[in-house]
Amino acid sequence: METSIAQVQTPHAQKYLRQLAKHFAHKIPVTQSDNAAHLSFPFGACDLTASPAELCLTVTSEFVDLPRAERVVGDHLSRFAFRENPIIEWQRAASNT
Repeated sequence: METSIAQVQTPHAQKYLRQLAKHFAHKIPVTQSDNAAHLSFPFGACDLTASPAELCLTVTSEFVDLPRAERVVGDHLSRFAFRENPIIEWQRAASNT
């Protein structure tokens, strides 16, 4: 499995976390607490954590599916946060293999 992380600066992190979790819960399994959520896609997973100034997105997937996972989560966040035009820069974690 491969991991990619994006830390998005926003004062609305908790709001976007709730929106993403609610949106995806109609289609895939989602677990959520006040400041965290886990999205289980067929092609990988995404963990969201919200702080007062940042939304952290961590996607985990097989190498071949990692760009898809980044794109799906990033595109949805961009749509929900369109007024802010968030900067989503994915950083690939070192491979465990």
